[in-house]
Amino acid sequence: MNRITQIITILMLSASVVAKSTLQLSKAPKKPNIVFILADDLGYGEVGCFGQEFIQTPNIDQLAREGLKLTEHYSGSPVCASSRCALLTGKHIGQAIIRNNRELGGWGPDEPEGQFPLPTSAPTISETLQSNGYATGAFGKWGLGGPETSGLPNDQGFDTFYGYLCQRVAHNYYPTHLWNNKEKDMLNGNEAWFSAHQKFDEASSFEKYSAKTYAPDKILEETVQFIDAHATEPFFLYFASIIPHLALQIPDKELDLYPLGWDEKPYLGDKGYLPHKRPRAAYAAMITRFDTEVGTILDALKRNGIAENTIVIVTSDNGPSWIGGVDMEFFKSSGGLRGRKAQLFEGGIKVPTVVRWPNHIQPSTESSTPSAFWDWYPTLAMVAGAECKETNGVSLFPLFAGGSLQERGLYWEHGRVQAYRKGDWKLMRFKEKDGIAVKLFNLSEDPSETTNLARVNPEVVERLTAQAMASRTVSVDFPSFLDKEQK
Repeated sequence: MNRITQIITILMLSASVVAKSTLQLSKAPKKPNIVFILADDLGYGEVGCFGQEFIQTPNIDQLAREGLKLTEHYSGSPVCASSRCALLTGKHIGQAIIRNNRELGGWGPDEPEGQFPLPTSAPTISETLQSNGYATGAFGKWGLGGPETSGLPNDQGFDTFYGYLCQRVAHNYYPTHLWNNKEKDMLNGNEAWFSAHQKFDEASSFEKYSAKTYAPDKILEETVQFIDAHATEPFFLYFASIIPHLALQIPDKELDLYPLGWDEKPYLGDKGYLPHKRPRAAYAAMITRFDTEVGTILDALKRNGIAENTIVIVTSDNGPSWIGGVDMEFFKSSGGLRGRKAQLFEGGIKVPTVVRWPNHIQPSTESSTPSAFWDWYPTLAMVAGAECKETNGVSLFPLFAGGSLQERGLYWEHGRVQAYRKGDWKLMRFKEKDGIAVKLFNLSEDPSETTNLARVNPEVVERLTAQAMASRTVSVDFPSFLDKEQK
């Protein structure tokens, strides 16, 4: 073999090796996509697969048949901002940066937007996934910082954001604008601002409480575009719907899914938010609308051929609302649990949750192991093969495989109430004028929290109180009645 032939042979072999390596790389499995869908104020009993009898939720029910239903899953908090903080940072409310809703402005059209912001130093699941090769997008309601603050989604690990920065603005489904990353997107036909908190004006009509562009339509459209744009690479989609948080606003064609006979009289706005001519039908239609959003996202995954490589989580940020025309008793919104939004009884923090992950989670399975929002950070980091920052949570992978988790304490505080669950016991402590009132429930025997066992189990109260107090830290920004006891 002469010199030229040798060189040609070496080059051909090298090319073959490079081609083989490239082929192997192209066949390397793509990291799983992550889709986290969060409802706003959806009650434990407001979904078909969790016992709802009147409201249609076929897409969520189908997800439950195809995956795992978590029957003892808890939100981060009984209200919006602190619950979302716990979700994204993996810290429970005893150690979280944001421990309650706190506004940065008022209710008028020219007021500053936003709530108390996340600092840039706060580790988030979005930052972890972004730094590990994921395209990251947040759509819907944010509530963790307004314009020109450190809490903006684009500064908290999200490449793309579209929706409401401010929770107050999100009370109205027909706002003048939404936010496209850091810029306002003015909505066609919504130029005239109107308050989401009014009483019925006899001189007008119910039609005045709507406009041309229904914000959930725009948000869902942008969400689908994000999926289409990133279908060939791993992505994290955080879809934080504004539904069914009030006000009662839904297009008439969706309202007509439900019977006229449900509503003998209109809601006139006397309990907050906007009036509506058919309040029960409107509320049910809004939840069905959320279910349709879930279905549209699932369809986009299927159309792009990536549904089999995507974990989908659907849950709610807290329990159901009780004001503004909502009829909790009619719909049995809390699913037989005591309490609702803004309370630390089970109805305020236990949320309907389903998870589908083909080839990883068996269809039609359930887990009654207690888990909580701060578990999603380590769980999703593990899905992505990433290292997670320090959190209060644990990975839920054992539940995905049909197992359980080691018993541990779950902690909440909100306003003048503290709650702590460990095993079947749940401790609640209430700040009152003359001291602290204590309630103790055995949730396995009394899931509706009807019987206070504190007096007959003083040793359990003492033990759980010590564990609860050891779980929390003092917050300068969100002082608590517990701080003095902590010191």
